[in-house]
Amino acid sequence: MLKFENVSKVYADGFKAVNSVNFDIPEGEFLVLIGPSGSGKSTTMKMINRMISHTSGTISIDGTDITKLNAAELRRNIGYVIQQIGLFPHYTIEKNIAIVPELKGWDKEKIKARVKELLTMVGLDPEVYSSRYPKELSGGQQQRVGVARALASNPRVILMDEPFGALDPITRDQLQGELLSLQRKLKKTIVFVTHDMDEALKLGDRIAIMRDGHLLQIDTPEKLLQEPASGFVEEFIGKDRIVQNPELMPVVSVMTEKVVTSYLHRSPEKALLMMRQQKITSLIILDDNDDTLVGIVSAYELIKKVNTIQSIEEIMLVPEYVLLDSATAKDAIVMMPNVRSGVIPVLSEAKKVVGLVTRGTLLTALSSQWTELEDLNE
Repeated sequence: MLKFENVSKVYADGFKAVNSVNFDIPEGEFLVLIGPSGSGKSTTMKMINRMISHTSGTISIDGTDITKLNAAELRRNIGYVIQQIGLFPHYTIEKNIAIVPELKGWDKEKIKARVKELLTMVGLDPEVYSSRYPKELSGGQQQRVGVARALASNPRVILMDEPFGALDPITRDQLQGELLSLQRKLKKTIVFVTHDMDEALKLGDRIAIMRDGHLLQIDTPEKLLQEPASGFVEEFIGKDRIVQNPELMPVVSVMTEKVVTSYLHRSPEKALLMMRQQKITSLIILDDNDDTLVGIVSAYELIKKVNTIQSIEEIMLVPEYVLLDSATAKDAIVMMPNVRSGVIPVLSEAKKVVGLVTRGTLLTALSSQWTELEDLNE
């Protein structure tokens, strides 16, 4: 799909922003570019749609050198989402999303149907939001429109430059989950730039780590955590993230003990306030009579439906998977891909919730063993 061959970017003053980079991105892959400030990650991404022209080497899409393509047409066929969103303030939401399809000559009815489809896809009611202006939307809603606009002409490739960096933690987590859900459905080729390693680990099929214009390592999150290619990569990931053998670790060492609970009939407004105050993205629902586990409410679903439900019971998910506190980290790893909510409750023998495992806590808690091993070896 996308191929970089000995690609460099050298500016007029001699500064080499990208230095002879080589990698392939197969169709449908979600690749995250990450590195310290000045590493060349954004420059690398922007060279794909020729927002920045590369100095040497070859960038190709489906075997065609991008310099052989018309730059404007190339950009119209590549979705682009940025942190600043870049919506036109004097255009309605419908008009903002319709820009590229209009430039490509789509007829009005097809465009209108596409806008409606995309707004629904990103969780915004088209009957409510189509005629609004950007200033009438929250930051998270505007970023959803930005994603919808990037998808408008159904591009195969989407570039995303720190799109969630300015959002609050709950909204950011919500949009990350929404993006993953869209990607599972649409199978786009996504190149995503971030400075947040947790975000990279959560989203990427593979992660490319850059430094001073060089590509140091490109691997799956699991491979990256298990086998960092250099001391810098290890330090950048964080030694506290390096994954150890999960078969020998109890699940209680890879869970968070911070479990915030509620009962079925709490109002959505009160539940959302509780989640914001506690800085959590999942609320555990207990039975009113015996305090046993009955469900999970996600911040994502709660924000989306807070104005349309009377109680959190209406959006609660019944856990399909739980683990006993006698399980291992490997049990959690095997189970996690099948968990719709992304949260695995951990129960005691008395069936009380003693902790929660998520992908984030799993990776972070597993990796904490590194420091313990170092201490033992001193």
